[in-house]
Amino acid sequence: MKYKFKMKPYAHQLTALEKSWNRDTFAYFMEMGTGKTKVLIDNLSMLYDKGKVDGALIIAPKGVIGTWYNQELPAHLPDHIENVTVLWQANINKKQQDNLDQLFKTGHELHILVMNVEAFSTDKGRLFAAKFLRSHKSMMAIDESTTIKNPKAKRTKNILSLAPLATYRRVMTGSPVTKNPLDLYTQCQFLDIHHLGHESYYSFRNRYALMKSANISGRSINLVVGYQNLGELSDKLKPFSYRVLKEDCLDLPDKVYMKREIQLTDEQKKLYKQMREEALATLNGKTVTTMTALTQLMRLHQITCGHFSADDGTIQEVKNNRLSELLDVLEEVEGKAIIWAHYQHDVKNIFKLLEEKFGPGSAVHYYGKTLPEERDYAIKNFKTNDKVRFFIGTPATGGYGITLTQASTVIYYSNGYDLEKRMQSEDRAHRIGQKKTVTYVDIIAEETVDTKIVKALRKKINIASKVMGEELRDWI
Repeated sequence: MKYKFKMKPYAHQLTALEKSWNRDTFAYFMEMGTGKTKVLIDNLSMLYDKGKVDGALIIAPKGVIGTWYNQELPAHLPDHIENVTVLWQANINKKQQDNLDQLFKTGHELHILVMNVEAFSTDKGRLFAAKFLRSHKSMMAIDESTTIKNPKAKRTKNILSLAPLATYRRVMTGSPVTKNPLDLYTQCQFLDIHHLGHESYYSFRNRYALMKSANISGRSINLVVGYQNLGELSDKLKPFSYRVLKEDCLDLPDKVYMKREIQLTDEQKKLYKQMREEALATLNGKTVTTMTALTQLMRLHQITCGHFSADDGTIQEVKNNRLSELLDVLEEVEGKAIIWAHYQHDVKNIFKLLEEKFGPGSAVHYYGKTLPEERDYAIKNFKTNDKVRFFIGTPATGGYGITLTQASTVIYYSNGYDLEKRMQSEDRAHRIGQKKTVTYVDIIAEETVDTKIVKALRKKINIASKVMGEELRDWI
């Protein structure tokens, strides 16, 4: 393929472009670290040079849009392409308004609007995106497209309603199936409602899910109890998608998985038993709701981590062995380490403990309450300052869009049920630039909800592998 790329693509990236560049719709199902962002920008550049587009709407999670604006687009957009690129902000001041106005001025520039997917839950975001798309011959691309997997979500409905306004449509994700095969429906619907041969979600669900009727709180509902025809679904994806795994195209070091099992303290055992009995009583009653069940499950999980949220909203500490086990693990670690925790409360406790144990400045944190300027500082310091050994965060916040290859040890203080967040957070360290084997250590409380979470994650990744036509992998 003859094209003046700003950076020469790898062979697998060139294959992706050859398969997709002039297609109206395409899915880059390329694993994290394989350069799908570069492929998308190269695709956009080629279409612009051919006069096929003059605008692009890039939709990405909130934690990633800054990377698109500050790093990816400047790095990969060819120098000969003049462009006006604007990062969406919900609070529009005069300066922001002036920037947005530039997107509608006539000229030869490529106009690029980068928006966070959360903005499409608002009428303001939807209406502005619609105005932009109607004013341009556009490519509309969704980074981490599982953010629109819920067909009932307002942002999903709004994005789907805008899709016909774009000349070209792209989705990008390394993990298109994070929970079950039904995740695929709206991602593919965004591209073309006819791609999967089902014009309704319920028709799609009935073909690929096994359903069972159940009575909950006096209501009859259909529950998904299994999946079917996954080989057929895998075949349907192939004509409009390209799948790339890191192991197939990059010479990266191995991943090694280890478990560190802990026992609950007597206090934890007492609380866990009490909470479990209350949960079972609730679940057997007639007043059970999904929210009630999730709350009970969360409290059981919190107890294994050493705290729980009381009914009055306060956080109650519980004596536990998890923090001491973490210190034991860290004593065995050479160099830098990443520590992921499911709960923000645990991030704060771990940060305090490590600062006391290893000295002030030995750790940085990155979670929901970390301010934007502090996040940049945390990443920069962890990468460049040898005194900063530990990066502590939640996968929900820190698991996307950042590179932390300075660490070759990744510790999961606790896990959640979200497979995508687990896989994304794993690959902050295991990506281009990593020279060492990456060791993953999971701290797990035996015979608790911890083991059920790991079992659920394994089940999800096995299903995902079947849908994507991959061999089952060794994992946690």
